[in-house]
Amino acid sequence: MGSVAKKSFQQYLIQLQQHPLRTKMITAGVLSAISDIVAQKLTGIQKLQLKRLLLKVVFGAAYLGPFGHYFHILLDKLFKGKKDTKTVAKKVVLEQLTSSPWNNMIFMLYYGLVIEARPWINVKSKIKKEYPTVQYTAWSFWPVVGWVNHQYVPLQFRVIVQSVVACFWGIFLNLKAKSALTKG
Repeated sequence: MGSVAKKSFQQYLIQLQQHPLRTKMITAGVLSAISDIVAQKLTGIQKLQLKRLLLKVVFGAAYLGPFGHYFHILLDKLFKGKKDTKTVAKKVVLEQLTSSPWNNMIFMLYYGLVIEARPWINVKSKIKKEYPTVQYTAWSFWPVVGWVNHQYVPLQFRVIVQSVVACFWGIFLNLKAKSALTKG
């Protein structure tokens, strides 16, 4: 069994090298699916909501994978691939002031408007109420992930690492969205 896993991982690495964007898109889509399945089960949903699951896969594959791919390339070009402490700190700060608030807002908009199909006024109200908590929580969690990612992870693996952690972050966001629905 170990050799099957090893061969699969080697094939994955080959795909990542030959087709980095496509591989990151597929990975983000699969991890979004895992995140949503876990979140659905944790929130007590008995029968898997396939439409919701598919919409989460689309979000991961069409948005999160490509965004992360190009964002990390941009950061590496801006900072010339440097990994010294001062440069990593700048990367983390830039990431936390740009992509973090943006991605959380996009997720909340997508979740409310597309996945839940709620009217704009309800989504706007929910974001106004919940976004500060989500973003504050993100700022207490993601900088550590960003630091480790920029300091120790090679560029081609950063989106993958971020996607794995985002799988758990997605569970948190789903649980947050679910609790906001039951309250509001």
